[in-house]
Amino acid sequence: MQSALFHESLNDALREVILALGGTKKVAVQMRPEKTVDEAARWISDCLNPDRREKLDPEQVLWLLREARKVGCHSALHFMCAEAGYSPALPIEPQDEIAELQRNFIESTKHLSRMAARIEQLSGNGGK
Repeated sequence: MQSALFHESLNDALREVILALGGTKKVAVQMRPEKTVDEAARWISDCLNPDRREKLDPEQVLWLLREARKVGCHSALHFMCAEAGYSPALPIEPQDEIAELQRNFIESTKHLSRMAARIEQLSGNGGK
């Protein structure tokens, strides 16, 4: 699916996310399983209509962003970044995040070892 270059609003960008996730009915039922398919679809359509009272709450928007990341759709996050004056965010691949966490863990362990050695050194000298 080709992403639109520009969106008029966050709701437009979220509509693209919903389309990438399989459409209104599929997404709405995942978000509101207590509703029937048609009720849930109507609810999400109302949430994305600026003339309606219903709105998505921040946790629901975050859920949409996370699900969109899974399918490679970044339009809503890019819209938010652009509107807030940030450069577009880049997704982090899980393997890259694991490698970064491992590097940080090793560096922290080395730092703790140096601290423990210094404490031992100072303790052995009676703190002098």
